Amino acid sequence: MAKKEPPINSAITAEITLNLLKRVEPGESEYFVSDTSATGFAIRVRPTGSMSYVVLYRYGGGRDGAARKYTIGSTKKVTPDEARRLAKSVLAEVVQGKDPAKEKSAERLSPTFDTLKDDYLLSVDAKKKSSTYKLYAHWLGIASETLGRKKGKDVGKGDIEKLHVSLKDKPITANRVLSTVSSMYTWGIDVKALPKMENPAAGITKYPEDSRERYLTSEELGRLGDAIREAETGGIPWDPDPKKQVKHAPKTENRRIKIDAFAAAALRLFILTGARRGEILKLKWSNVDLQRGLLFLDDSKTRKKTVILNGPAQVILAELPKVGPYVIPGEPKVLEDGKIEHRPRSDLKRPWHHIRKRAGLDAAAEDPRLRVRIHDLRHTHASVGVEANLSLQIIGKLLGHTQMKTTERYAHLADDPKRRASDLIGSKIVDAMGDRPRRENVHPLRPGKS
Repeated sequence: MAKKEPPINSAITAEITLNLLKRVEPGESEYFVSDTSATGFAIRVRPTGSMSYVVLYRYGGGRDGAARKYTIGSTKKVTPDEARRLAKSVLAEVVQGKDPAKEKSAERLSPTFDTLKDDYLLSVDAKKKSSTYKLYAHWLGIASETLGRKKGKDVGKGDIEKLHVSLKDKPITANRVLSTVSSMYTWGIDVKALPKMENPAAGITKYPEDSRERYLTSEELGRLGDAIREAETGGIPWDPDPKKQVKHAPKTENRRIKIDAFAAAALRLFILTGARRGEILKLKWSNVDLQRGLLFLDDSKTRKKTVILNGPAQVILAELPKVGPYVIPGEPKVLEDGKIEHRPRSDLKRPWHHIRKRAGLDAAAEDPRLRVRIHDLRHTHASVGVEANLSLQIIGKLLGHTQMKTTERYAHLADDPKRRASDLIGSKIVDAMGDRPRRENVHPLRPGKS
């Protein structure tokens, strides 16, 4: 009868085999069983009884080098022969001057796309406006749906291209997601959250975006002014929607939609100052200096900003009643202690909808791209300045642009030297031919402009 091998419960040196694994028992503390056929290859035995294959080596300087421990895996998942083969490959890397244990640790600690996103958004939240943070969080959230669990450093250009293509039905969103992911990777590389690597979002072609700028002509501005005056005085007439059942519709002569003085003032200030919607709706009286004709904005899109008030804008603000800290007040909120919390107006969707329709600027039935948005009043402010031969630099300063390229979108509205040259040549030709066209047959270069 074969003699039964004694159990192992302390550090020994022996050839690691399946039979040996059956004899290993846990001790009071962790210990190692070293293999006799592959130096550095061993089994780590924990007091709990769990066992794993490891490679023990020193990195840098021979015996004086730093002790390292590279874990291969559990003895329940890998056979001794497979583990020994992996151990030899690890030791071969050590001979080549590499540090496999450190590299594996770095790989394990390398952030996932989601972790990188969360850390990046913390930086955005601390350094940019809250509105910017919300947009970045939204766009990166879209990317996280497919890339979230992947290691950030392992995301390749192919992954980003696939994501971009998957959003082809929403090209503008796709482009914003691409730009934000690119910014996140630039940040991650700069702060060393990622190793030095190529930005996977760089070099990917964006979808073309149709220009959405809409500029009102003089005739359209006239219709808009008439609609605002009508809405704030007698009211805009309306008819019930035939698709909806209205039980108690007022009489025809009483079907009028009126807007308050604050909504009318806001719409006029948008176009007179070129300010953004939030800059006017969140404007406080403490930021208004009528004596000097200035608005001091603390929380503009481009941080602190000064808006110059022209004469008409000053008159509007001077005549507007003060009913709280906000120039365009919203519905106040009564708190539990009875105090009143003043709030700015959140939007002008309803009054703008009716005024735009009354002025014939909704274009919903024809081409939605021609529909005038509130933001287009800011574009119109700029276009009037450009057509008055003001420089783009001055226009940019009035609008609060921090980069000249933002203002250059209005460059095509300025007089084109080539057009002036063509007009000069044409004039000389018709003079020589005696075919000077009559004034009434000449179409203006900018329809609607007087």
